[in-house]
Amino acid sequence: MSVIKITKSNFESEVLKSDKKVLVDFYADWCGPCRMVGPVVEEIANEYPEYKICKINVDEQPELAASFQVMSIPSLFVMENGKVINQALGAKTKTQLLEMLKE
Repeated sequence: MSVIKITKSNFESEVLKSDKKVLVDFYADWCGPCRMVGPVVEEIANEYPEYKICKINVDEQPELAASFQVMSIPSLFVMENGKVINQALGAKTKTQLLEMLKE
């Protein structure tokens, strides 16, 4: 499965109503650490179809970033049944992200 780009219009259906655990990556194109996490997030999306992997560009979706109180990027959230069950700030390794998803 590929990474799903999230906007206000598809947030509810793709994230809140997902029947899978969802990893949400809040990022910006200009952010160095975000560019380091990007390929790792893509790998997880391709290798672990049991999870839904989503990205939200904070510059394009400021309302969504504000609703999660995102102050720094990358900010990574794991959601299940519409609720945040895990979160991390800053660049993470593939192993760290998978541990977040499996908790």
